[in-house]
Amino acid sequence: MFSIGKLSGSTGVKVPTIRYYEQIGILEEPDRSEGGQRVYGEEAKERLSFIRHARELGFSLDEIRELLDLADDPNQNCMAAYEIAKRQLIEVRNRIARLTALQGELQRMLDQCSCNTIGTCRIIQVLSDHSLCTSEHLGTEAGCKAS
Repeated sequence: MFSIGKLSGSTGVKVPTIRYYEQIGILEEPDRSEGGQRVYGEEAKERLSFIRHARELGFSLDEIRELLDLADDPNQNCMAAYEIAKRQLIEVRNRIARLTALQGELQRMLDQCSCNTIGTCRIIQVLSDHSLCTSEHLGTEAGCKAS
């Protein structure tokens, strides 16, 4: 049996986060000791570790809820879990592409900066005039347009 502090220490999940997970229903509310403290078992620890690992992989809380629901029936087909993980992989790849484009744009700004005066600073110019952005992959999310 674990107190909330020991559960937090053994899983690396902060106490307020554990309470939040209980509040939104992805972690069951635990039994209470005679003194009113939360008391968790091994099952709660395993579930919380699952949630933490899924969060580290970027899954949303809704996706984690779906995965936990799927995990409750070990005999069902795992295609739904596969599809959730596949969507997450696509999102990660898209995020990497956006970050790579941002990296390239920042590098171009630095490469074109002469480090003279602010009046001739390429960094200030690009940040002031979005049409000077050169990366087609930045899109409107970064506020730049392809030139």
